[in-house]
Amino acid sequence: MVSDTSTEYSFRLKDSLVGAQMLFVAFGALVLVPLLTGLDPNVALFTAGAGTLLFQVVTKRSVPVFLASSFAFIAPIIYGVQTWGVAGTMCGLAAAGLLYVLLALLIKMQGPQVLERVLPSVVTGPVIMVIGLILAPVAVFMALGKTGDGAIQLIPQGPALFISMASLAATILASLLGRGMLSLVPILLGIVVGYVLSLLFGYVDFSPVRDAPWLAVPSFTFPEWNLEAIIFIVPVAIAPAIEHVGDVLAIGSVTGKKYIDKPGVHRTMMGDGLATTLASMLGGPPNTTYSEVTGAVALTRSFNPGIMTWAAITAIVLAFVGKLGALLQTIPVPVMGGIMILLFGTIVVVGINSLVRAGNDLMEPRNMAIVAIILVFGIGGMAFHAGEFSIKGIGLAGIVGVLLNLLLPRGKKKEIK
Repeated sequence: MVSDTSTEYSFRLKDSLVGAQMLFVAFGALVLVPLLTGLDPNVALFTAGAGTLLFQVVTKRSVPVFLASSFAFIAPIIYGVQTWGVAGTMCGLAAAGLLYVLLALLIKMQGPQVLERVLPSVVTGPVIMVIGLILAPVAVFMALGKTGDGAIQLIPQGPALFISMASLAATILASLLGRGMLSLVPILLGIVVGYVLSLLFGYVDFSPVRDAPWLAVPSFTFPEWNLEAIIFIVPVAIAPAIEHVGDVLAIGSVTGKKYIDKPGVHRTMMGDGLATTLASMLGGPPNTTYSEVTGAVALTRSFNPGIMTWAAITAIVLAFVGKLGALLQTIPVPVMGGIMILLFGTIVVVGINSLVRAGNDLMEPRNMAIVAIILVFGIGGMAFHAGEFSIKGIGLAGIVGVLLNLLLPRGKKKEIK
C-alpha cells in the first residue's frame, strides 16, 4: 500500500514538473501581450491558468492544450485602452468571447463546415493581415526607443536600435537554429538577450521591483458596458475563431486523436470562448490555444491532458507573486520593439499563408473585391459614423468582409487578356 502511494506521488510530482515546463514554453508569449497593451501581466497569468481549467471542464479534460494571451487582439486592445480605458475595452473583449460561443452553437447544429461557408479564408486571411499591418508603426517606434505612438523618445535612438535589433536577431536565431526546448522559447530568449544588453547600457530601473511586495493579489479590472468597444472588437474574433479549428487539428495530429469529433470542435470552441470571456471579466487579455505548447507536447510526448492542469495551477500561483509582475514591467521599450517587428510581421504572413493554402485565385473579381476592400478599409482607417456611434479599423474591415462574402454573387472567373 505504501508502495502504491509512493508511486502515485511520484507520477504527480513528474506531471507537475512537466506542467511547469509547459508554462515556461508559453511564458514569453503569455506576458508579451499584456506588456505591449498596458494590461497587468499578473492578471494575464491568472486568467491563462483559470481559462485553461475552464476549457478542461468544457472539453472533459480530453485535449492537452494550454490557453493564454491571444496576439490577434493586440491592436484592438491598444486602441481600446487609449480610447475607452481598460474597463471599456474588457467589455468588447468579453463580447468577443461570446461570439465564439455563438459559433460553437452554430457548429453544433450545422457541423464544422459551416465556418468555411460563413468565414472562408478569403475573408479571414486579409483580416489577419490587417491586424499585423496596422501595428507595424508601433513596432518601429518602440524599436527606436519611442513610445508606441512615437510622441516621446524614451531611450536614445542609437542604443535603442542596437538593443532592439539584438533582441530581434536572438529571437530569429533561436527559432531557426534552436534544438529541442530551445526552439520553443524564441520570444523568451529574445527578451533575455535584450534585457541583458539594457542592463549593460543602464536602462533598467529596479526601483519598482524593490517597492513591490512578494505576495500581492493581481490588479483585476472588471468590465464596464461600452457598445462602441463591442462593435469595434467583436469582428476581430472572426480570424482567431477560424485559427482555433486549425489548432485543434494540429494537436490532434500530434496525439493521433480526432478531437474534431470527440469531444468535438463545438466543445473546444465553446471552451475557448468561455475562457476568453472569463479572462475579460477580470481584466486579462483574450485566451487562445498556444501552438508553442503543442510543439512542446510533440517534443516531450506528454499527451496527458492532466499535465495542462498543473501548468494552469502554476500560472495561477505565479500570478500572486508581486515582484514577478514588477520585474516584467521593467523590460525597456526597445526590447519589446525588436520582438514586435517579427511578431507583427508574422501575423501578416499567417494571413497570406491562409490565402495561399486555400488556393484562392485573387485575380477572380469577387475575391479581388473582398480582399482589396478589407485591406484598404482596415489599414486606411475607414470609419462609419451615425451620431455617437462609430465603427472603424479592424472591426469595420471584418464586418464588411463577412457581408461582401455573403452578398456578392459567385460568378465565373473572367480571363484577363
